[in-house]
Parts: sequence; C-alpha cells; structure tokens
Amino acid sequence: MKVLVALSLALTTSLLAQTPGPGVSSGKHPFTFEDMMKLKRVGAPVPSPDGKWVVFDAEDVDLEANTKISHLWIVPAQGGESRRLNPTPNHEERPRFSPDGKRLIWTSKATDPTQIWMCDFDPSAGALVGRPHQLTNISTGADGAIWSPDGMNIVFVSAVYPDCKDDECNKQRDDELKKSKVKAKIFTRLFYRHWNAYTEFKRSHLFVVSADANRGADILSAGTAGVSPAASETPDKMSGSPTAGTAAPRDLTPGDHDVPPFHLGGQDMYAISPDGQEVAYTSNIDEVEATSTNNEIFIVPIAGGNRQSGSDPKKISTSPGSDATPLYSPDGKYIAWRSQARAGFEADKWRLLVQDRQSGETRDLTETFDRSVGSFTWLPLSATATEIMFTAEDHGAAPVFFADPVADEPIANPGATPPPKLHADDLVSAGNSVFFTQMSVRAPSEIAKYDLPKEEEYGGRSSQVTHVNDALLSQIDMQPLESFTFKGANDEEVQGFMVKPPGFDPTNKYPLKFLIHGGPQGGWGNSWTYRWNAELFAAPSSSQSVGRDSVEPKSTTSPGDSTESRPTNAGSRLANGATDGYVVVMINFHGSTGYGQKFTDSISGDWGGKPCADLMKGLDYVEKTYPFIDKNREAALGASYGGYMANWLLGHTDRFKCIVSHDGMFNTESAYGTTEELWFPEWEFKGPLWKQRELYRKFSPHLFVDKFKTPTLVIHGQNDYRLDVSEGFQLFTTLQRLKVPSKMLYFPDEGHWVLKPQNSRLWYKTVNDWVDQWCK
Repeated sequence: MKVLVALSLALTTSLLAQTPGPGVSSGKHPFTFEDMMKLKRVGAPVPSPDGKWVVFDAEDVDLEANTKISHLWIVPAQGGESRRLNPTPNHEERPRFSPDGKRLIWTSKATDPTQIWMCDFDPSAGALVGRPHQLTNISTGADGAIWSPDGMNIVFVSAVYPDCKDDECNKQRDDELKKSKVKAKIFTRLFYRHWNAYTEFKRSHLFVVSADANRGADILSAGTAGVSPAASETPDKMSGSPTAGTAAPRDLTPGDHDVPPFHLGGQDMYAISPDGQEVAYTSNIDEVEATSTNNEIFIVPIAGGNRQSGSDPKKISTSPGSDATPLYSPDGKYIAWRSQARAGFEADKWRLLVQDRQSGETRDLTETFDRSVGSFTWLPLSATATEIMFTAEDHGAAPVFFADPVADEPIANPGATPPPKLHADDLVSAGNSVFFTQMSVRAPSEIAKYDLPKEEEYGGRSSQVTHVNDALLSQIDMQPLESFTFKGANDEEVQGFMVKPPGFDPTNKYPLKFLIHGGPQGGWGNSWTYRWNAELFAAPSSSQSVGRDSVEPKSTTSPGDSTESRPTNAGSRLANGATDGYVVVMINFHGSTGYGQKFTDSISGDWGGKPCADLMKGLDYVEKTYPFIDKNREAALGASYGGYMANWLLGHTDRFKCIVSHDGMFNTESAYGTTEELWFPEWEFKGPLWKQRELYRKFSPHLFVDKFKTPTLVIHGQNDYRLDVSEGFQLFTTLQRLKVPSKMLYFPDEGHWVLKPQNSRLWYKTVNDWVDQWCK
C-alpha cells in the first residue's frame, strides 16, 4: 500500500508543477468569452490495449454558426503532438479500441439518427487503415458501444418502443408519429417528461451485434488519410437496410424499463465480463420511477440473453438506494460497483462494493471512508493481485485513492487528509498505466497518465499526455483559486474559495460577485466549468464585450423603460479608487459535498437555515479579512438551488446591490407539482407536499415577498423540467408588481443549463451587464 500512497503524491506533485504561477505576465490578457469558446473540450481518455496510444474526442465550438462538433484525436501515450485521427466533417465521439487494439469503433452523426462505425487501426503507426464502415443500421439509432473482451461482440444502447419485437415495428411506429397531424400525448404514469424533454414512450435497451456485422459493406471510404467523406455519399448508402446475410442486433434487455437509466454523463452503467459471456447492467424496475432512486445491478448472458427466450436477468445488488456503474476485475473474479444505502436520496454517500462472483459475497470497501466514490478502475498489479483506483471529492478537489478488495483494511488511512489540488476523473487503465482527465479552475480537462511502479519500486511516474489548449491558455491571465475557512452555522468549519481579478492590486477596492452553487448537494472547487466560470466572472467586463457603449442604462421598475443612466468606462480606474474586474467568492455551505456525509446530510429539511447562515457568515468573514473587497458593491448570483437561495436572500437581507436568480425555486408548493424527479423534494422536505406542507412553506421564498427590494435579474429556460419555467415567471411577476427593479432573460430553447454557444454568450453578457449596472 505504501507504493500506492506514493502514487497519489507523485500525481499531485507533477500536476502542481505544470500549473503556471499567479500574476500578470507580459503579453497576457484577461479571459474573455471568445477565449472560452476557442478552447477544445477534451473527452475521456481511450488508451489502446498495449498502452501505446490514447484516442479521445474533443469538441470544438463554432460561435458564429452556433454549433458544437466533436472529432476524434490521437496522441502517443508517452506524450507528443495530438492530431486528428479521422479528419471528417462529421460529428464523431466515444471511440473504443477492440481488445487486440487492431480495430476502433465510435459513434457518428454521419447519419440521422447516430450509428456505430468501425475501422481497422494500425498500432505501429497510430492511424486508421482502410475504409470505415457503418456497423449498425438500426432505425432507432445506436450509441454507447463497448467491445466484449473476447472481441466477438459489441454491445450498444438504443431507445425503442418496449412492445415492439423488431426494428421494423420501431421504424413503422416512428414513421406514423412523424406523419401524424396530431401531436397530443396521453399520459398514464409519471415521468411523462424528464430533464428537458417529454416522453416519446420509448425505453433505452442494450443490444448486441457481432463485431463482424457489415464487415464487407465499406459504406464510406476513408482513403489513405482516413477521411470519411460522408457528405458526398448518396443517402441510400447510409440509410438503407442492413447488409444481406448479417444478423440484426439482438435486444438483451427487452421490457418496459430503461437500461441504462437516465444519467448526465459519467462512467458507463454497463459492462461485459472478461470471458465475453455475461453483461452486467444498471436498471430501475420500481413501479413508480419518479419517486425511486433504486437502480439495481443485473447480469444476463450475452448469448441468448433475452427475456423473450427464457433467459431472465439476475439481480445481484440488494441496496434500497442506487446501485450503478458495474465493472468486472480483469481476472473475472470480482465485479465492483458504486452503491448508495438509503432509498430516495440522490446525494447519499457513494460506496464502493465488490462482489466475489463465485461465492456471491459482497463487501463494502469504503465502510470507514467518509467520502463518495467517483470514477474508478481496476489495476492489474500482478497475475494474482488486483486493486481499485478511484476518485473522491474532498475539500474542493478530487484526488485519487486506492482500495484492496482482499485486505483487512481495504483503504489505508481512510481518515487521512489526501494530497491537495488534484481534480481527476475518467480513470481507465491500460498496459502498465492509468489514464485520466485532470482540470483546474484555470484550465479545462486534459489527459494525464500515471505509470504503475514495478515490483519492489516505491512510487511511479506521472505526466500530462495532451496539451491541446496550452497555446491559447499561455496568452491569458488566469488567477489561482485561493481557499479560506471560517466558522459557520453551529460554529462548524466551512470552506470558501476566492478568485481575484487579473492584474490584482491589494491596495485597490474591488466589487464582489458572490456565487452560490446548486445541487444543493454540490460544491465549488478547483475544477473547470463553462457555465459558471469563476475566471470569466473575475475578468473585466470590458474585455468580454468589445465596443460596448460607455453609457449603460440603470433599470427602474419597468424593464423596457429605463429612465436613468450613468456614464462609466469599464476599462478605467473608477472614481472610488476601484479598478475593473471583480473578486469572486464561493462558499461550500452546509449540504456541500466533499466534507463527509454528515455535512452533506445537514441541509435536508433546512434549506433556508444553516446554508443561509454559512453564506452570511462567509460574507462577513471576507469583508473583515480582505480589505480590497468593497462591501458596498456586492452581488449575489446563483442557479438551481443557488437560484433558490438567491430568492431566499431576497426576502432575508438587503446587503447585496443586486441579485441574479437562474432557474431557481420561488414557490416550494408549486415546484413540487411541476418537477419530475419527485424523490428529490420528498427527501429534502421530508415527504410529499400534502404530508409536510408546513415545512415546504417554512422555506418557501414566495412567502417573504413583502421584504423584496433588491434589484434582481431572473433567468429561466422553457425546457427546464427540473424547475419549471413557471417558477421564474412567478418571481418576475412578483418583482414587477412590487416595483422592484428587475429584468428577465427567457430562453425558449434551453433547459436547466444554457448550452447553445450564442445563448451562452447572451447569458454571460446579460448577467455581467446587470451586475456592472448596480455594482460599478
């Protein structure tokens, strides 16, 4: 185990060494929105089985076209220049190597819907060979493909009508729906809409297809450079029926349940055993999915694994909470997965369970480890020894830890403080290395690796593999994330973070942007985000909106009828001695993750209590401790739960010059009836509305509107079904009737998150302009 402790330290040391120092360097400029849109969004590492190459997808944003497109890239595992693997205009993502490393599959949008494509791969040259061909041609589309370890089969996901027995039925049903003039839907159960879409009455299922399906089709030529000229092909070549003589994909998980359940990215929720004979998958079979987090782990034979043919799946998990992301050990002896103990609680501690496949005995490796397990991978240390490497959020970081399935103490020193700073994810092992993504508040994800030590060696070698954003970031003045702690509610220690503006001068005064995270069981830390980017919030607003008028309107009670204006020059020193830019402060209040489960649990049933006290005490602390913060020019901004808290603060303090409330809950009673995942309010407010009405009302912002007076920007998306757009409309209506200065930014084409590039640009400009208007 001492070797693995050294591994963690070596990773941290290496990654910290790559972080540039603070302060302004010659020729650097403040971060802008346009800079952010130029960054490549690197996906998870996909190493070749021999550990020689790493393939990954990277998304590019075309701001003017308002599009995002993903391409496949490759880089030597030992480091070097990253290059496009398949220079096609098509959107391609999620590459996966065959077990022998001689073929590659990926998901392509060359067709609509997406399908799985395959091409031969030359391991010596790191290049595609020959002509890519379309592996699947299922009318409902294919995604999420994985190889069976024996190289014989490929398992993928497709959303189908559960009562259809074949693809012809699915296609006919889809065609009828498209042709119908009636768009009405009839609902007979909950989850009629979820996240940002209404149900299409389909279910995600796992399908299996031979890896040699359509092998000779060669539908799209790659040429000598591996280019797939899909646009030049005729439609019938890409949307016709499967090649004659090729067996159609077979449904492994028929029935009226999703496999896998809805999730927003992360580790796969299904896996294939090392012998290629069995599939483990995640599914929720509870009668009322809208009130249940009870995902379970099932196994089914890959050959003939079909309930319609008599091979029913076997449930191997027993927790009433969520069980997910199964992963077999390389030797096939064990299967591991993440598990939550409590039913209905989506933020319960994620444990790491390991089951002996022969005896069926299941062991919790994290029983004495008070953090939630994130991404994990098996480490083949030798022919007889296997361990698990995993990430876990801790004090704003996501360092790596190690667990031994057979040791008396699976995790050495489970209460020890881990090395700081490292924020790792997407762990995967290949050859003698572990690959992962790393990020920080100053840089988005890049791929790194750690070479496992040889026998009797102490520690190993870590290095960064990709550097696709280095050139751009080297031109930008990014500020470090600074941590502080203070005594919050119940006199307990609470952590906060600060990002100072570019060109920071401690003798000057700066306005404050006070960010409030969502979840509520989430947290700020040394990580990157494109939606609430602290570096962008800290940068001068003038650098983010070139050519902006020097006279900004100051809203009155009517959002279209500004009667006041005041001259400002966003790039100059202001009259009170402040310079442009903001200090950004973020507090991980009670309920945040990364501080132990008791701290996370403490927010449930107390939404406006301890978290609000923490925020106010944190604000007191930074005002008293940092004289460069101008306490007369402070803005509070939050989304989701942060939007709720912004609404709560509206009725409980007038310390802020303005507030930004994005997709926040305004009325807890109406929010209950319009959300989709009912397990969430029923846990947070201790039951359904009609059983706990007083608790819902105790912490409902709408009952404190008589105290609303702070100018507020309201933002909401029409397709947000987590917190319905009516919450935003109710808030804005109330503010307008109270004649509180207010404005609403409404997105008819966004959900809980603002994702479209030009919408994102409008979001940042509107938010920053609003804060500038009241705080500059």
